[in-house]
Amino acid sequence: MSQNPPSERPDDEPDPFEALLGGPVPPQMREALEAMGLGSMDPQQIRQMRSQMELLLGGGGGDDGPVNSELARDVARQVVAQDAGDVSVGGATVRDVEQVVQVASLWLDQVTDLPRPEGPTRALSRAEWVELTLPLWERLTAPVAEGLQTAMSSAIREQMSQLGQEGGPEIPGLPPGMNPAALMGQMEPMVRRMSASMFGAQVGQAVGTLATEIVSGTEVGIPVTGDESVAILPANVAAFAEGLEVDAGEVHLYLAVREAARVRLFAGVPWLGPQLLGAVEQYARDIRINTDGIEEAVRKADPQDHEAMQEALGDSLFATEPSPAQQAALARLETLLALVEGWVDVVAAQAADQHLPHAGALAEAVRRRRASGGPAEKTFASLVGLELRPRRLRDAANLFAALESTHGQTARDEAWGHPDVAPTAADLDDPLGYAERRGAAQEDVSISDADIERLLSSAEDPSGPGTDDQQQDDPGEPGGDR
Repeated sequence: MSQNPPSERPDDEPDPFEALLGGPVPPQMREALEAMGLGSMDPQQIRQMRSQMELLLGGGGGDDGPVNSELARDVARQVVAQDAGDVSVGGATVRDVEQVVQVASLWLDQVTDLPRPEGPTRALSRAEWVELTLPLWERLTAPVAEGLQTAMSSAIREQMSQLGQEGGPEIPGLPPGMNPAALMGQMEPMVRRMSASMFGAQVGQAVGTLATEIVSGTEVGIPVTGDESVAILPANVAAFAEGLEVDAGEVHLYLAVREAARVRLFAGVPWLGPQLLGAVEQYARDIRINTDGIEEAVRKADPQDHEAMQEALGDSLFATEPSPAQQAALARLETLLALVEGWVDVVAAQAADQHLPHAGALAEAVRRRRASGGPAEKTFASLVGLELRPRRLRDAANLFAALESTHGQTARDEAWGHPDVAPTAADLDDPLGYAERRGAAQEDVSISDADIERLLSSAEDPSGPGTDDQQQDDPGEPGGDR
């Protein structure tokens, strides 16, 4: 297995290690690679290995963040292009979506006081939905990706340290006396990029899969589009309609009502979207990576086999028990999700029942879809170990229905007026009691005509009882000398 030393290599023959690693190779790493017999690779082998490394490191593109954005986008677009493929939405379909959303908005105007959102109507292909929402997915998963980078670096450092101990296992071909741990400083940037690429691929796979299933922009229950647009994915709506024995146009209208109602809620309640996203981020920030599982994956998997590493890490990425902070974030998140979907159920039913003959059957189809673990739940489970499910949706719907039945449509929508007065998990335990308490609170803060007259009279007579002048002139009154 002879080879030309670098000094004797012909001018037109590339240095295999520099060609492989894309630049100068540190002497210690060169010595180790030489000892492993990798210096005799022919140009074809170099290209193949370089291609594998570029795949592992995300093609050398992207940035130095914890999630390889470029790879996530590429993988997501590959996923949506598979099977039947993904085509751009034609002009006729765009106009159809705009008309459907316009009709849905008119119906909603009759059943809610919340104003229409100011954003446009969007008819999106799956790839367009990926492009629109991917920045938010990267933001939500960044804390987990950072934890993965730290855990992988620690696991590999531990493995290298054990290899360097006297009497420990040896790396075949490594020169005697060379401490493998000495290479860790040179390898760590590669490990971090490898982690970013693996997690980027996981994000891309999850978001791409979600894009093939989701029927509208915010069906996941959170404002992932980043604006007030009402977005519909016509291809997925058509797939959802198959087998329902309901006219496709009616299905389209019903789903547009739900999406328009949800976007109207997020737009009309400015604090709601940030609190939902904040709860997800809080859960992700405190997530605990399964270090033992990572070490086992690193020890068993071939580092050059990108898919095997990703699969091994995916099976053992998260610790099983949530922390107290995660439990609090999860409780808040589940309550908010239930309230959002409960309000949407009530409002959409009122808007659709008056116009769509199969509204009840379509509502049941949506409930079955959620109960079986919808696309959002699968996505969040794979990315942040979070089961995103509005478990108390029925209780939330009963709460809003009771509030409206007792105090009217305006009171139902005013329950979102401030996060401090919005319904809580305890209120979901007693919807009727919440409606009664809400009504009593409104009566306590109401101002009658007599109250207004007394206020005006007091303003016209500054020397009347209770003024500062009276307290100063009559120090004998209780509190007057304070």
